[in-house]
Amino acid sequence: MEPHDAAADGTPAERSGRIELRVERARLEPGLYLVATPIGAARDITLRGLDVLSSADLLAAEDTRVLRHLMEIHGIPLRGRRIIAYHEHSHDGARQQLLDAIAAGQAVAYASDAGTPMIADPGYRLAQEAIAAGATLRTVPGPSAVIAALTLSGLPSDRFTFAGFAPSAAGARRKFLSRLMAGDATAIFFESPRRVKQTLENICDIDANRSMVICREVTKKFEEVLRGTASELDSVVPSSGLKGEIVVLLDRAGAAEVTDDVIRQELAVRLVTMTVKDASAEVATLTGAARRDVYQIALKMGKGG
Repeated sequence: MEPHDAAADGTPAERSGRIELRVERARLEPGLYLVATPIGAARDITLRGLDVLSSADLLAAEDTRVLRHLMEIHGIPLRGRRIIAYHEHSHDGARQQLLDAIAAGQAVAYASDAGTPMIADPGYRLAQEAIAAGATLRTVPGPSAVIAALTLSGLPSDRFTFAGFAPSAAGARRKFLSRLMAGDATAIFFESPRRVKQTLENICDIDANRSMVICREVTKKFEEVLRGTASELDSVVPSSGLKGEIVVLLDRAGAAEVTDDVIRQELAVRLVTMTVKDASAEVATLTGAARRDVYQIALKMGKGG
């Protein structure tokens, strides 16, 4: 059988190697549409995202210049529509203006500066009030720096925690990292490129052998992924930090060694108020040790007073 050239069956544009995309202007139901926008490459926006930006009666954006530029790239005209600025410093009047438009039967599209609205983004207040007012809320999914970095990292993805931006104050940042690193899920957070070195040093103080990943400029021209232990990355990241948008990922804590002394310590606390049976069951669940072994240790402790 001869090899089949699928392109030969397509339209003239497809046969020439070009794929023509058609942006639709379907009538949208009144409501709030949360539109995910590219975190780097402009072509990462979805076709449905372009459709909604083309069809919405009113547009809102964390940064109006960014949204205007994105629409220009994809050939979506404003046609006299307004783009209202809505960000963390916006006054209540801007939010009310958008809610009033929805109540009047308009479709409002909100786009964050980059990525998915509601993720480390002021859009949640707008969404909360829209829901409270009984408005329809729609998501137009697409790019997310959190998910993009997780897929690049190679770290376990069955369970993960996103913690937003790391605190800038040194003390608060150390507490923040201690809590994350004690968890049983891959931890993801955003960090300032200037503070990456200090953050690495803080992580090394807690667990220098912890596997971690630093993703820089995801989907952009100078995308870079650094993988290794905290001490290894600390040795290659300059004291001045890095450049660009940074996502940090930490592998979950390894299983701690469960010794008889650890089991006795946990039992001692519980045997004050619990029966041997109940205390043994709880400690076995907590430590992962065999219930029969924990029960035998508890019996000996009970007999010893």
